Amino acid sequence: MAQYRVQTPQRLLGRGTQLKLIVGLGNPTSQYAQTRHNVGWLVLDALQQQLGGTWLRSPKAESLEARIGSEKVILLKPQTYMNLSGEAVAPLMRFYKLEPSDLLVIQDDLDSPFGILRLRKGGRSGGQNGIKSILQHVGTDDFARLKMGISRPPAQWGVSDWVLSKWHENENEMLERLLKIARAAAHHWVLEGVLTTQQKFNNTDLRPKPPPPPKAEPKEVTLEQSVVESVAESVAESVAEVGSLEG
Repeated sequence: MAQYRVQTPQRLLGRGTQLKLIVGLGNPTSQYAQTRHNVGWLVLDALQQQLGGTWLRSPKAESLEARIGSEKVILLKPQTYMNLSGEAVAPLMRFYKLEPSDLLVIQDDLDSPFGILRLRKGGRSGGQNGIKSILQHVGTDDFARLKMGISRPPAQWGVSDWVLSKWHENENEMLERLLKIARAAAHHWVLEGVLTTQQKFNNTDLRPKPPPPPKAEPKEVTLEQSVVESVAESVAESVAEVGSLEG
């Protein structure tokens, strides 16, 4: 079980300290803990397991101070519910005087198949309400998003039911692999920035590869077919020869 201390994020580091902010999108309470919409929180949990540190509670967020290499970072889980995530992110950015380039948001992505991970900078929300809220409160789209594919809902499923559904047992192995890759991508973003992280991780695709097409069986040619083909070739040669003589 995670350990908590009640403390405002503003006491983590001094005002104006150079740092990076990594936000994982999700919904609070155990009801949503293992749902597709909370994959951003799962990545932060994977980071916390590797980096150590203690989650600190404030009214609108849980946060954790850590270091990646020599860089100071804050991991942030908004507690506002998804649609109001910007209310937790924007005040922290203003307090620490962070630039948009200091912000990485980890989100679920309906438009990418499960098994795909992409880092993107800028752009619209794509219908993701947590991103939409951050865009509204931060006032710019010029920040990085690590997009974790969760696939479109199957037939007969509504979007809300799908994103709030829990992972299927047969998805767990791939999910664990994706969380480790996403954790490594977040590390790389902190140390190297957007471009090299895109070059290194944007080809991630863990979907099962389709089986190769079966090899063509050697074609059996009957004696009758062989004779017909031989005659056809002889006729074609004769026609060509006659044509050359006439020319």
